[in-house]
Amino acid sequence: MQLGMVGLGRMGGNMVRRLMKGGHQCVVTDLSPQAVAEFTKEGATGSTSLDDFAGKLTKPRAAWVMVPAGNPTEQTVNALAQRFEAGDTIIDGGNSYFKDDVRRSHKLKDRGIHYLDVGTSGGVWGIERGYCMMIGGPKEAFDRLDPIFRTLAPGIGDIPRTPGREKLGGTAELGYMYCGPSGAGHFVKMVHNGIEYGLMQAYAEGFDIFRNANSDQLPPEHRYNLNTADIAEVWRRGSVVSSWLLDLTAMALAENPNLSEYTGFVQDSGEGRWTINAAIEEAVPAEVLSAALFTRFRSRQEHTFAEKLLSAMRQKFGGHIEQKKQGA
Repeated sequence: MQLGMVGLGRMGGNMVRRLMKGGHQCVVTDLSPQAVAEFTKEGATGSTSLDDFAGKLTKPRAAWVMVPAGNPTEQTVNALAQRFEAGDTIIDGGNSYFKDDVRRSHKLKDRGIHYLDVGTSGGVWGIERGYCMMIGGPKEAFDRLDPIFRTLAPGIGDIPRTPGREKLGGTAELGYMYCGPSGAGHFVKMVHNGIEYGLMQAYAEGFDIFRNANSDQLPPEHRYNLNTADIAEVWRRGSVVSSWLLDLTAMALAENPNLSEYTGFVQDSGEGRWTINAAIEEAVPAEVLSAALFTRFRSRQEHTFAEKLLSAMRQKFGGHIEQKKQGA
């Protein structure tokens, strides 16, 4: 199929590469002419403006927006909508707030333009591992673009099938799924990221306890000089707490057990806050997730080894670079 990609950053660029490797045609645009030129050399069709971009897409057109959430996404979706027609599809693959998706979809529906919200997980590793996708919007648009999602997704791979899964059908075990109407995809991704905060915090606090197991505040017979890199590695082998996040933790600790290149300033990108807001609206207790979010707020004031490990994990799975304190 043909797909247009707006935004050639860490995620968007690698998605284009994975799609082209899978045999799809990609029309690309970006604020950086150099990025467009680079992908043109790799086989994509470059464009010099959104008008040029829209003109090079075959009707019914499909454009994937992969720019920062908030105003950049809002402006890009509105600009595309001015150039698209009934039957075309605009995909928001970033981390937008699901209520914004609902609003945008209603606005575009009046013009017959389909809008899909695609919560995308995979980070900088997605080009090799594939992207886990949670998709909301019109079912007919999802069905038409299924070959795109199937190529981007990891597929079954070597993960054992869940017992009984063969009776259920669907695409979930391939790594992508239709979640429901507009906003549902980003709602599921929002909670996914809220859970991610909690998982990361649990690892970080546990390893901080290991780090301080030889404290001079403890009786000598209760002090242990533990090798955190080895602990992370042994847990990867058959432990019930093994996970991809633990894999990334082991990688960071093997590279530098002291994590001296990190300050412990841990940013949050919004989804954790939105997850807590949803929990409040639903009157659902979310003690662990809210505590993990509040810890990130505190990390910007003082830093512990746990926060350095959180920052290391974010850099490893998503390429997120630490922001320095203002005035530092």
